[in-house]
Amino acid sequence: MKKIRKCCVIVLLVVLFPANIFAQERRDKEQTYVLENPYEVNKITPLQGKKIKNVVLMIGDGMSLMHVYSAWTANCGKLFLDNCQAVGLSKTYCANKLITDSGAGGTAIATGQKTNYHSVGVDVEGRPLKSLVDFAVGKGKSAGIAVTCRLWDATPADFCCHNKDRDAEAEIVADYVNSNVDYVFGGGAKLFENREDGRDLFKELRDKGFQTPRSWDELVKIKSGKVFAVPYPVDAPLPDERGDLLARASLKGIELLSQNDNGFFMMIEGSQLDDYGHFNDINLLMQETHDFDRTIGAIYEWAAKDGETLVVVTADHETGGLTLVDGDLKEGKIVCKFSTGGHSGVMVPVYAFGPGAQEFTGIYENTAIFDKIKKLLNL
Repeated sequence: MKKIRKCCVIVLLVVLFPANIFAQERRDKEQTYVLENPYEVNKITPLQGKKIKNVVLMIGDGMSLMHVYSAWTANCGKLFLDNCQAVGLSKTYCANKLITDSGAGGTAIATGQKTNYHSVGVDVEGRPLKSLVDFAVGKGKSAGIAVTCRLWDATPADFCCHNKDRDAEAEIVADYVNSNVDYVFGGGAKLFENREDGRDLFKELRDKGFQTPRSWDELVKIKSGKVFAVPYPVDAPLPDERGDLLARASLKGIELLSQNDNGFFMMIEGSQLDDYGHFNDINLLMQETHDFDRTIGAIYEWAAKDGETLVVVTADHETGGLTLVDGDLKEGKIVCKFSTGGHSGVMVPVYAFGPGAQEFTGIYENTAIFDKIKKLLNL
């Protein structure tokens, strides 16, 4: 009987924690990745001397300089990100821990205040904080977010919701009904309907004036108004399955938000970099990083034509302790190792493109990203 129980426990652990087990195996050895089809990168230059009417904040969740440099090497020495005009470094520690998470790290960027580990959109006492979404709407601008993760995940929640614990998923999702946001694209439909509390959050959002498309085909037909699009039960599909979905969803949001003559603020997240960093999977991590870079290229292109849009690209923390140990630039080959299945405590890069880009050079607290955007948009 004892032997049977032991076997059951082992099987249960493998079923419940396969990602952790496989990640540990991957962490013990070098991983090689070659980008089979490198993509072209063109020079993008914004117009000079224009005012700042809009800000697009792009967050690569868990993206460090090593992620960027590895992706650059794999694409044979070119990234759309290289078109940035200014680079800075952000200190990511949170109020009660040196090594932060996306809850506290994202809240610092969204609200300008450091908070406790695992908190979203609240201060260290658990009191709700106003985010850049709230400040933008309060100034008569529009605001939106586009992510590839479930909407109860920390980063989107940091900008729209308030909770002391990022694991309070059903409560966090319900907070979107009261958010000031005008455009949302992300996953997580399963917690918006068929809830234990009986609420239908999609209906509540429609009652507040939102259109709630449940597929890309439905979303693309919408030409104006407030939109809350949740096409997936949990996360969006893997990078090679979804194609350029993040770029399309982001540009659709910009199309709608830019109809406001006062301008807009938008947050776009390359969400699953963090997941694949946790899994120590260099293949999926590079796919996601390159997808994020191509999305950056699409946003840079739009911003350069617009002339009044600042684009800021950064991260909330590093994930995986990624190290590039070998490779070949001509072949687009990288050889990497991971040092952890969690987050590490390094500063992360901040890239800026467009009017006001020069404000983002130097070394500063992650809260300063909020302060700079708030000042430049006169919020």
